[in-house]
Amino acid sequence: MPPVPAARDAEGLQRRNVLVGVLFGCGAIAFVDEAVFHQLLHWHHFYDRSTPAAGLVSDGVFHAFSWFATVASLFLFADLRRRGALRARRWVGGVLVGIGAFQLFDGLVQHKLLDLHEVRYGVDLLPYDLLWNGVALAFLAAGVLVLLGTRRRTGPDAVPRHG
Repeated sequence: MPPVPAARDAEGLQRRNVLVGVLFGCGAIAFVDEAVFHQLLHWHHFYDRSTPAAGLVSDGVFHAFSWFATVASLFLFADLRRRGALRARRWVGGVLVGIGAFQLFDGLVQHKLLDLHEVRYGVDLLPYDLLWNGVALAFLAAGVLVLLGTRRRTGPDAVPRHG
């Protein structure tokens, strides 16, 4: 028997909790990357294959993305709360997945595949790359475990199951 419309709406809100968390996680880790590795440590810019001025502009665009993603996710978070549909564990699981997925995308696609920048220049990259991607995998795995745990729970953070 297919789920009734109210059940489909509840499932949609469950997914929205995760997606809002993922968006917040992406925005938050992008902000940390920009603030710590770009601005404070000066290890790299978002795009290091041109002039220093182009690197600064690329950092500005990257920073705008992180700010937009974080603020947008907070508006969506507030909407979930207003509807009484916030499921904290699912949201936290989404945040952890967002952090891990963004960091892994950065480490594999932006650093290695597209060669936009490295974690750090003038050093042996292997330990940096292993740590960067290892931390990303740890966040991703933690988020998946939290989300799987919400499927087995009963109560306000559980996902409804249909026959």
